[in-house]
Amino acid sequence: MAIPRLVACLVLYASFGHIPSSLGVILRTTDKIVWANEFEPIELTCLIESISTNNPRIEWKKIKNGVPSYVYFLNRIAGDLEHRAQLREPANIMIFNATRSDTAEYRCEVAAIDDQRDFDEILISLAVRVKPVVPRCSVPEAVTVGTSTELRCLENEGFPASQYRWFHNSEELPQDPKNSPKLVNSSYSINPDTGGLKFRRVRKEDAGEYYCQAKNDAGHAQCPSQMMEVYDVDILGIFLKSFGGVTVFFCLAALICHSFKRGCFYKKGHIENNYNWPAQNDGVEYADADEGHFRHKSSFII
Repeated sequence: MAIPRLVACLVLYASFGHIPSSLGVILRTTDKIVWANEFEPIELTCLIESISTNNPRIEWKKIKNGVPSYVYFLNRIAGDLEHRAQLREPANIMIFNATRSDTAEYRCEVAAIDDQRDFDEILISLAVRVKPVVPRCSVPEAVTVGTSTELRCLENEGFPASQYRWFHNSEELPQDPKNSPKLVNSSYSINPDTGGLKFRRVRKEDAGEYYCQAKNDAGHAQCPSQMMEVYDVDILGIFLKSFGGVTVFFCLAALICHSFKRGCFYKKGHIENNYNWPAQNDGVEYADADEGHFRHKSSFII
């Protein structure tokens, strides 16, 4: 009676999807989402919780952009990890120096022919952080008090995408100037995602050295500091430039009027080539062409 009851229990477990661990291969992992820093080691765990087969078939596949490729196949490392990875017991993959190209999904597959549940797999997502490079910074050399201007900062290598911070005279600018008693009257705004530092109205106090820092979970990098000068509005200079422009205009107008009076701009008429035959001498009358000679009308006076 015991055996039929055991069989009945097994059928009942199977009907509800519960199979005792001794009858099937079961996998688990410590982390399904794994982060690693570029050029540092990382281990992808594929732990076998239960198995009866002595020599199961273990395979690892890398899935990038929906396309799978072998990482571990026929008991050896394959693909672009061939010289950078190793299989560790029971079925873990150790990558010695992760690179940005290793960012992908990895699938661990274990086949156990002697188990009732003879196959299991587990999917792990690996993202490799990349340290930012030195950002490209753009700081205007000189601006005028009361005008608007923008300082720019950008780098495209870091992963995840960098967040940006700005420094003025070696002190970090707070996200909101109202949080600092020294900057409460400042009109700047910082976009940490794009790296822009905008001034709606530049103050004399905004002059100084500026540099930007790009940062993510892998590290940070900053550009060299650059000087921004702020000048007062030069009212006298603006007046002198305007007066000089008006003076030049009137001088040119007077010169043009004087030239017109002297006739410098009148066009000379073309000399027509009127080839008029000179009047015939009354002393000679030429005959018609068909006569071949001429007649004396009157005598020549010598």
